[in-house]
Amino acid sequence: MRLPPARGPLTDLLFDRLARPPATLPEPPAPADDEDLQLALFACYELHYQGFDEVDDRWEWEPSLLRLRGLLEGRFEQELAEAVPRPGPVPPGEVRRALTAMTAEDEDEPSVSLFLQREAGIETFREFVVHRSIYHLKEADPHTWAIPRLRGRSKAALVEIQADEYGGGRHERMHCELFGHTMRGLGLDDSYGAYLPRVPAVTLAVSNAMSLFGLHRRLRGALVGHLAAIEMTSSLPNRRYAMGLRRLGGDAATARFFEEHVQADAVHEQIAAGDLCGGFASACPALTGDVLYGAACALALERRWAGHVLGRWERGASSLLDRPVPA
Repeated sequence: MRLPPARGPLTDLLFDRLARPPATLPEPPAPADDEDLQLALFACYELHYQGFDEVDDRWEWEPSLLRLRGLLEGRFEQELAEAVPRPGPVPPGEVRRALTAMTAEDEDEPSVSLFLQREAGIETFREFVVHRSIYHLKEADPHTWAIPRLRGRSKAALVEIQADEYGGGRHERMHCELFGHTMRGLGLDDSYGAYLPRVPAVTLAVSNAMSLFGLHRRLRGALVGHLAAIEMTSSLPNRRYAMGLRRLGGDAATARFFEEHVQADAVHEQIAAGDLCGGFASACPALTGDVLYGAACALALERRWAGHVLGRWERGASSLLDRPVPA
């Protein structure tokens, strides 16, 4: 993956410096808007994943870059705190029930999965896959950061979930690989990060929240709650995505990613709510509020993203930034 085009003064400075050998960053300008902020934060986080072709790996731990990332994280955490009310702590035995109540489908909310199942054309479905590629081509990686930070029952549960995400040791069954098949089947470029220049800040924020929770031990409770919310709201939407793709002529290889998640996430839902979050709550009862907050953030960011894409699609407009989607 190469550095994407800048979206404001902050990313303009940051990307210019990242393309050079590591050195102390100058005082950064304020982000122009959320596009500038979220892209800068995404780039800082990406140095802990696959990185960028033209960026020296030594930038990952450059102190001045970490200070910049800390400033951006502070702004992002404040925005989350203002947008997502923090649930109060509950007794450990009540965590599963609270998560179930939070993740119950609201029939009055606009649904991306129903739209894709029943109404979307093939170009709209391709846009949806482009948005999702930012996370699904590194699926599971952000939540894996929690493994060395857990113990006992919750650690074993997370390893069980992640082992499935990584294909049980079989490269061709890794979920990121299955998503690549979906992209190729839709005529899209499945190379890692190919569509980073096209996705808006609302999509980057979904991914950035995972990295924020994953890279900070103090937020490990939020991370396990975040994963639980994803698993508990995944099975039915993926069934709808698969049905929509089949309606549009998608073959078995193209639909396999979504169909795989129908069954896998139905199992993961039980593990995540019970053994992962329940086990974590029993071991760290003071952090039950963090677990519920992480779940609430995952749900809120997904609702915000859904509002963006559905609003654009219902007006007949693209939900991506203004460039054609390359095949």
